[in-house]
Amino acid sequence: MATSRQNKSISDFKSALIGGGARPNLFEVELTTLPGGIAWDAENFRFMCKAANLPAQNVASIDVPFRGRIFKVAGDRTIDTWSITIINDEGFLLRKSFEAWSELMAKLDNNLGATNPAAYMVDAKVFQLGRGSVPSSRDNSGDSNAVLAEYEFVDIFPTNVSAIDLSYDSSDTIEEFTVEFAVQSFNIVASNTPNP
Repeated sequence: MATSRQNKSISDFKSALIGGGARPNLFEVELTTLPGGIAWDAENFRFMCKAANLPAQNVASIDVPFRGRIFKVAGDRTIDTWSITIINDEGFLLRKSFEAWSELMAKLDNNLGATNPAAYMVDAKVFQLGRGSVPSSRDNSGDSNAVLAEYEFVDIFPTNVSAIDLSYDSSDTIEEFTVEFAVQSFNIVASNTPNP
């Protein structure tokens, strides 16, 4: 049994915090194309996608009874819904594109839609960016952001395109909406971040 632990100082913590810490506001989402020939401005989307997440991964626990005790074993692994938030400009192009994607999967008037999953699923990427042009940099020199982590979401499709609330009371604000995606799988792409 340990009787003591080494004391840690703020200087020790500073040395351990690589690159000053990853920042949640330094990211970029890439969705290069939509299915079915839907009009899409991938470059504009990179700017207008103002929030995203890295979905939670869940491994269920299976309880196996044995002589009055419970033995726990790992069950199936699942991925939570992936959600993004988009700024809506007066062109409405991104909003209309996501509505067209939903229409491709299930038409409102007759419930017909794409039946082959390859016809309505695409891939997307999220890049976690650093503050410098190289990972773990000590300054912000350079004219680009280093990619600290890259997640590739495989075979996604929208399950919810949120409402945009309209109100006379809303002032000094810009419309935005969220889109939730079902995710089949994802890959963590190897980054060039060196180990400290």
